[in-house]
Amino acid sequence: MGIPLILAGTFGELRSNHFHAGIDIKTQQREGLPVYAIADGTVTRIKVSHWGYGKALYIAHPNGFTSVYAHLQKFGPEIDAYIRKLQYKKQSYEVETFPDYGELKVIKGDVIAYSGNTGGSSGPHLHFEIRNSVNEKPVNPLLFDYEVRDATDPTLVGLYAYPLSDDAQVNQSAEKVQVNFKKQPDGSFLADAITASGTIGFGFNGFDRLDMAANKNGVYTVQQSVNGKVYSEYDFETFSFGERRYINTLIDYEHFSKYRQRIQKLFKEPSNRLSIYKTLYNDGKIKVEDGLSYNVEILIADIEGNDIKVVIPVEGKKLPILVVDDEEKTEHYILANRPNNFDLGVAKVYFPTNTFYENFYMHLEKGSDTVTIHNNTVAAHRNFTISFDVSKYPKSERKQLFIARLDEKLRPNHARTYKRDGTFSTRTRNLGTYTLVKDSVAPKIRPKNFKDKQWLNNYRYLSLEIADDLSGIKEYNATLNGEWILMEYEPKTRTITYNFDDKIADKTQCDLKVTVTDNVGNSSTFESTFFRK
Repeated sequence: MGIPLILAGTFGELRSNHFHAGIDIKTQQREGLPVYAIADGTVTRIKVSHWGYGKALYIAHPNGFTSVYAHLQKFGPEIDAYIRKLQYKKQSYEVETFPDYGELKVIKGDVIAYSGNTGGSSGPHLHFEIRNSVNEKPVNPLLFDYEVRDATDPTLVGLYAYPLSDDAQVNQSAEKVQVNFKKQPDGSFLADAITASGTIGFGFNGFDRLDMAANKNGVYTVQQSVNGKVYSEYDFETFSFGERRYINTLIDYEHFSKYRQRIQKLFKEPSNRLSIYKTLYNDGKIKVEDGLSYNVEILIADIEGNDIKVVIPVEGKKLPILVVDDEEKTEHYILANRPNNFDLGVAKVYFPTNTFYENFYMHLEKGSDTVTIHNNTVAAHRNFTISFDVSKYPKSERKQLFIARLDEKLRPNHARTYKRDGTFSTRTRNLGTYTLVKDSVAPKIRPKNFKDKQWLNNYRYLSLEIADDLSGIKEYNATLNGEWILMEYEPKTRTITYNFDDKIADKTQCDLKVTVTDNVGNSSTFESTFFRK
């Protein structure tokens, strides 16, 4: 980009259920800044979607890497014309295409797009990735000599010790213990000495900051040593998209669900299949013996080599356990390596093998029209199925029913519902409370920047607000004088927009018709006439 590289997000940063696969470049809180091709290449993929990466462009380069540009406002002229032709052919805003190699060539420095805020973006920025073209693995872009100012050390927020074996204790506790620490004159951190026995592990909560930005970014590398021997070391140089959800085994997921803080565990759980580890001894777990002393050192660094060191003195002492593990036991014990079925009356739940990372006691509750499936303190790795019996509802009423997950304030959130005879089912990874909800209200459509019978000579675009307060919008369709037009949908602002550059409105009197349908089939139609010269 033609502006200084200031980042809002770094590669490998810890996100919900995934690692960040690129860097987020700040665009001065603006949209529409030119995005330039980093090298010669050819466009191999173009994707336009309401969520996710929004408008995204993929360019393969001769050196074996592919660059990715996401959350774009629009593409460069040649690419934009190419994708619009496809959108009109398919009569769909959301499209994905893989141009033939060499069909859309780019030269280093070409304006290939303009930065935006499309898709799942929460503010204007450019998401930028570099991937290995062969295996599709993302690679840290800051390894490619991009100049980002960073002379700031990472920040340590919290330090934790975990008793791991059945006989383990830390400071006479069988539960996780927070460890206090103080900064030393040399800049390192010294933790309070702890007593322990059995097999234990450590974890930390921390972040990195770059110069010229206040964002809390991810760190690059973490190393844990015990008495000078490296027990665990990992970095964020590369990973595969297929393993990203195993982030929930790297972090203390229960702690995250309760406090929204991500503790990175310096030991590897049995279900952890991440490839980010460079060194592992005893899976990073420390076997503490009575009468012995251990010096645990944690080194946390960013990609520029700025680092912090934490020293934790551990004294091996087998002491009585005063704080016991108070895991609540229920009649439903989940064995993660087996499928599990439960009949809850109004609904049945099926968990495939390895839905969860570990065995645990599950809380199940059945109400008159709801089922509660544990809570959000446990992460699901795979989709499980919830099936509701709807045979008691008349067929005419079933059309407007859908499965919903209730949030903390008991507000329903639509879950994609598969309807088959007397059974409705959904596939999800979210534990919680589910129920059936009826939606009989059609979506609302409202013009934003024009009125009926108005002259729109100097207008560049038409804009309408579309909204559905219950099951959510499934699809929308618009025509001008009976001809389909491309409406760009931005769900975050509930807005659909038609650009007059498409030149469909080539008559003085233009009859606009917009139809919006929600997820259970309720439909609304808006019609208006405007004039242009």
